[in-house]
Amino acid sequence: MKCIIQIPCFNEARTLPQTVADLPRSLDGIDSVEYLVIDDGSSDGTAEVAAALGVQHVVRLPHNMGLARAFMAGLDACLSRGADIIVNTDADNQYYGEDIARLVAPIVAGKAQIVVGDRQVSAVEHFSPFKRTLQRLGSWTISRAAGMDVPDATSGFRAFTREAALHTVVLSSYSYTLETLIQAGARRTPVAYVPVRTNPPLRPSRLMHNLTHYLVNSTVTIVRAYTLYRPLRAFTLIGSLLLAGGLLISARFLYFYLSGSGSGHVQSLILASVLLVAGFQTLLIGLVADLISSNRKLMEETLYRQRRSELNEAGREQP
Repeated sequence: MKCIIQIPCFNEARTLPQTVADLPRSLDGIDSVEYLVIDDGSSDGTAEVAAALGVQHVVRLPHNMGLARAFMAGLDACLSRGADIIVNTDADNQYYGEDIARLVAPIVAGKAQIVVGDRQVSAVEHFSPFKRTLQRLGSWTISRAAGMDVPDATSGFRAFTREAALHTVVLSSYSYTLETLIQAGARRTPVAYVPVRTNPPLRPSRLMHNLTHYLVNSTVTIVRAYTLYRPLRAFTLIGSLLLAGGLLISARFLYFYLSGSGSGHVQSLILASVLLVAGFQTLLIGLVADLISSNRKLMEETLYRQRRSELNEAGREQP
């Protein structure tokens, strides 16, 4: 069994040596451990540093494509190199390399296909109280969207089986952490969480430029992923709220009409009509989106079979 530890990098020449030095050379139940660095268009010689450190695989992207694209490029590269387990970690040495053993243990034991490192954000000393609250709120939101308990939604410290990686498709250009959990919940993929430790930050976060930037991009990612994988539920909720508003306003107008003063509340009748029509149309959109979602599932299954077939063919061609 082969495990490849992938590290998405963008201008990480300074922090990469410490990160690689902390990675394990062997793991229980694993025959071989290899490293793979994804150089996301770095300009500081990150790829050369990785090669000098003895990293077995270095993938260079033509230009900076963002964390989500670098993550997916890493998955594809790991799969093509025969990985049975893929571990994703950050290049800024945020996570303890020793804790990779905790990540892979549930997979080796056959208890999970995806394992996420739980940083236990409420106890992380270098997180501000506001950031801890924000992280807990985000994890609660993802729990509702994914339909499973998610203690740490934004943790990038994760392990995937080969099958889980083959099924993973990230459409967001911002981050993979939120979308992959909603996707796993929709597919009922077995996901486990293990407590992990974190190091003090070596540099400011590049994903969170400021609070507004983070909230906007995270919200867009959650809404997009939720409507993509659970469209009927999403549009039914919105449509029901609109219909409920229209019915309440209609009842109010009817009350005044029966009381003999309906002529002074024509605006309420117009607003109620608009809300009822909008609610009904939203429900219809939900039905159409659900049909499109069924086609998307078929396309994802086709993509999965194609990727698996291509990898098997490539494996047979190797000497």
